[in-house]
Amino acid sequence: MASLDSPITIVRPHLIEFGIGTAGKLGKWAAEKGYRRALVISDAFNASRIDVLELTGEVTVFSEVTPEPDTANLEKVLAAANGADAELIVGFGGGSAMDLAKLAAVLAGSAQTLHEVVGPNKVHGPRKAALAQVPTTSGTGSEAGIRALVTDPNTMAKLAVESLHMLADIAVIDPALTFTVPARTTAATGIDAMAHCVEAFTNRKAHPMVDIYAIEGTRLVGKYLARAVKDGNDAEARAGLSLASLYGGFCLGPVNTAGGHALAYPLGTRWHVAHGAANALIFPHVLAFNTPSAPGKTKAVMEALGRQSSDNIASVFDAAYAFCAELGIEMKLSGLGVPESDLDAMADDAFAIRRLLDNNPRDLTRADIRSIYTAAF
Repeated sequence: MASLDSPITIVRPHLIEFGIGTAGKLGKWAAEKGYRRALVISDAFNASRIDVLELTGEVTVFSEVTPEPDTANLEKVLAAANGADAELIVGFGGGSAMDLAKLAAVLAGSAQTLHEVVGPNKVHGPRKAALAQVPTTSGTGSEAGIRALVTDPNTMAKLAVESLHMLADIAVIDPALTFTVPARTTAATGIDAMAHCVEAFTNRKAHPMVDIYAIEGTRLVGKYLARAVKDGNDAEARAGLSLASLYGGFCLGPVNTAGGHALAYPLGTRWHVAHGAANALIFPHVLAFNTPSAPGKTKAVMEALGRQSSDNIASVFDAAYAFCAELGIEMKLSGLGVPESDLDAMADDAFAIRRLLDNNPRDLTRADIRSIYTAAF
């Protein structure tokens, strides 16, 4: 793990507006910048409430964002972006909407194709349109980051694009927008935010400059997630989760996730399990597996979650599993409709995600991954 004298690069959106009732600040900001044409990229539900953004001028809405978006969904977004000739692109929704907004901002009107920019630092800049991100869930932290993911339906693999050109000009984080998120989704997305923090905290590339966000984000989830699941209108709890999600996004840029996300991705790409639900199911298994390689940090994680455990694998697993299960999260692959016959293919897919597995504090072999899937079944 990195030490204080290890180099690191930290990026943030140029402007962050945070707090209950801040959604309308986007429209004021856009007007002050002189943006006359905006494209809002959203799902059907959030598209029905774009008035809260108080955008003026010509506003085009793309409302067909799908969960775990694939390349076909992206092509529709790019067609809408090219047609709108927008000066401002807004991601308004969960991580799917915000990731598609990032890609639209750098690919619309560009000579580059998606496959030419997959990987780190391949986007040619500067982009033509400004980018704003407005999250309506507390999980992905995508509003703060420079990565975007879409699924290739032919390979069932996530295509990851990373570029500073996808950093938002403004992120508006209004926890009031999350009041309508159902309890089950609140629980799953909250664990996703926590997983970003925990995987960064225990990462081979972990750095003290990021650790402070990682452990505080974990603590916020431990303090507020159960409250928000119990009462979706608990403003303090919703704000706490929004902040945890933002901190998780801060962790993704310089450090990124590790084994947990690598094992979670095949659940989404192959069986369309929601990203948060997939991460919640996998979380206790990988945290426990990693314990021998990061005992001190694992103890800090469990303390931040308000859970007692010893430093052995079984104790950590039991405590982490209970934390997730008590939120009403489905913790068995069979309960999510994943067939046992697909576990080998899932293990192959997960083992191929080296960009994340190489960050894991303990080496995960293909056999280890298969064993975790078996235990989770």
